[in-house]
Amino acid sequence: MSLTADRLDRIQPSLTIAISTVARQMIAEGKNVISLSQGEPDFATPRNIKDAAIRAMEAGETKYTDVAGTPALRKAVAEKFRRDSGLDYKPEEIIVSTGGKQVIFNAMLATLNPGDEVVIPSPCWVSYPDIVTLADGKPVLVPCGQNHGFKLRAEDLEAAITDKTKWFMLNNPCNPTGAAYSKDDLKPICEVLMQHPNVWIFTDDIYEKLAYDGFRPATILEVEPRLRARTLTMNGCSKSYAMTGWRIGFAGAPVALIKAMDKLQSQSTSNTNSIAQAAAVEALVGPQDSIEAMRKVFEQRRNLVVAALNKAPGLHCHNPEGAFYVYPSIHGCIGKTSRGGKKIVDDEAFVIALLEEEGVATVQGAAFCYPGHFRASYANATAELAEACARIQRFCEGLH
Repeated sequence: MSLTADRLDRIQPSLTIAISTVARQMIAEGKNVISLSQGEPDFATPRNIKDAAIRAMEAGETKYTDVAGTPALRKAVAEKFRRDSGLDYKPEEIIVSTGGKQVIFNAMLATLNPGDEVVIPSPCWVSYPDIVTLADGKPVLVPCGQNHGFKLRAEDLEAAITDKTKWFMLNNPCNPTGAAYSKDDLKPICEVLMQHPNVWIFTDDIYEKLAYDGFRPATILEVEPRLRARTLTMNGCSKSYAMTGWRIGFAGAPVALIKAMDKLQSQSTSNTNSIAQAAAVEALVGPQDSIEAMRKVFEQRRNLVVAALNKAPGLHCHNPEGAFYVYPSIHGCIGKTSRGGKKIVDDEAFVIALLEEEGVATVQGAAFCYPGHFRASYANATAELAEACARIQRFCEGLH
């Protein structure tokens, strides 16, 4: 008799975490490795946020809180949604979870029945399909090509929706491509969704503050408020405030859905860390200037990386509107052989050879349900990025 449940056979460990773990092991062994595999800002959490956490500890805010979050944080989240997107959520329509991933997990597990379908534009974040599968749902992937800026077209969404569709998930800006949707981009998508009243909408806006060249990502309810009764708007503190390890994600949604997610969370983690919640209040209502300072640096790094990778033979790198990733095509490298004798048969072979021969860790496109590419994060120190790009150029020049 097998120890593990059958449901575990339907999913795989996060490949972004797996690659990052291998890179850390190689570094621990003394190897010269630059890891561009993990989506984590290299900036420190801002001082005012850390100070708020210290004050909370000293004030004894180290006890259990309400499962869905402290009243202060739920109020702060509601204010954040109103200030940034014009969305009017009441505190009882807010839930705070242990990172954005738990928000997704709670929403899917609380609503999906066997056979329910979830439409997901691809390339997509590695965890979306596996979380849907774990919740007995069926991911329906809609390819979004580089020739369309990696953005979903309304006609492709329409074609993917069936009478079994329960959710449509949109990540804006997108991990792994950095593609972002404006209000005008979202209007035809919202028009399709208005024609399908049984489809719920999950919008993951975790990277909303990290956009470039004056671009402003929109969110679904800004464009079509009539979708409010079936939309979950997710965000968090990890990316915008360099708080990945604090594990604060949150969402606004109709009360019935929030209650269902609260019920599930009460039997898993219960409340999010109380000290991190106090820090998150300060992040959301305190000074916001640290975001712009970080965003400007990311924009410079994006420009550096895109220009450098487009000089590498065989690569074509789209210029992303947001987030901190690039997703270059490797189609010009397929079928060649590396200096070390590795045959580049696909994107996985490419990233493995790149790691072994040049010490640069990236993630294969197949992990994001869209092969023929790789993802590189530019959330590293600028000098480190320049060196990593030089190594990638050297690797591609050596292919024959």
